[in-house]
Amino acid sequence: LSPPLPRRLGDSYGVLPRPCRALVLLNPQSGAGRALEDFQAVVQPMLAEADIATTVFITERPHHAHEKVRDEDLSQWDTLVVMAGDGLLYEVVNGLMERPDWEDIMKKPLCILPGGSGNALAASINHYAGNDHVAKKKLLTNCAFILCKGLHTQMDLVSLSTASGKRLFSFLSFGWGFISDVDIDSEKYRRLGNARFTLGTLQCLAKLRVYQGRLSYLPAVPEQGTAPAPRDSHVPVTNGQAGRILPPAGTEAAGALPADSLLVPLCQPVPTHWTVVPEEEFVTVYAIYQSHLGTNLLMAPAARLHDGCIHLFYLKAGISRVALLKLFLAMARGTHLDLNCPHLRYVPVRAFRLEPRAAAGIMTVDGEALACEPVQG
Repeated sequence: LSPPLPRRLGDSYGVLPRPCRALVLLNPQSGAGRALEDFQAVVQPMLAEADIATTVFITERPHHAHEKVRDEDLSQWDTLVVMAGDGLLYEVVNGLMERPDWEDIMKKPLCILPGGSGNALAASINHYAGNDHVAKKKLLTNCAFILCKGLHTQMDLVSLSTASGKRLFSFLSFGWGFISDVDIDSEKYRRLGNARFTLGTLQCLAKLRVYQGRLSYLPAVPEQGTAPAPRDSHVPVTNGQAGRILPPAGTEAAGALPADSLLVPLCQPVPTHWTVVPEEEFVTVYAIYQSHLGTNLLMAPAARLHDGCIHLFYLKAGISRVALLKLFLAMARGTHLDLNCPHLRYVPVRAFRLEPRAAAGIMTVDGEALACEPVQG
């Protein structure tokens, strides 16, 4: 569910019906382990007042929510609400995309209520709503209020493909290197809540590593010195951009997943109108599609829910630990780009490819660990 944003060209909004029936998927172990308690104390009274009836499904194991939304008849609910961290929403999104009726079911509004450690999407939506930066129960109250108002709009989803043949759908981010190391290495401190990331950052700074690989991307705005993108008269154009090639009517299999029209197979070189980063040694590579990396980290201030853009950051090798720490401290205010750090590059892109030279380092999708291998999206 999105906040009441200023209306822009192309935006469309819907409103939840009243009375409203919501399926709440709740992970009692997420974050500091208070999700169920906070839902009952903070959220449920607000939803009852707003005439939103809830069915609460408590997850008992990894992939439980994935299986639930993949296999169940969801027609009895008007919205799906996730009360957990971003990882549970990632499960839900990918479970929904495995359904034969994914195209219809993905039109059902999804709502995130922060119950985890990072709560990046909840923080992003709170930011888009024009609310002050808040955390913990204040953020939960703000997000519950947005759900009660019932206004919803579109959100970008990124399709990721790996060399081993996986197809994943991501609503938040893809990462490799330092930031992903912090995310996964700090899992053991999840009972500390958001403080786990501070501790994880300090530990990863102490053993700062460099990762080797090739990074390529399709810039959102053509860069100087790159060949223009080829135009195909048969490719439909939406909002001034080439859309996916539509097959002849009646030939697309029912339930087939959307085509990755901007990508060539990973075994082939990237197209000539892509940019290949000359450096091949990185501290981190991070592609984010929403504004916040965590409750206290405003990584992509220019991002919006539905801007059709991947905000790509990469940090080249050679940065000192002090400079890296300064970047992360500035990110709390969203001013890290103002530091003009020579090792940090930010570019808005429409697609990217990352080819690690070796299977070294942790990759993450929406904060969940992924085997290190070539990936594009």
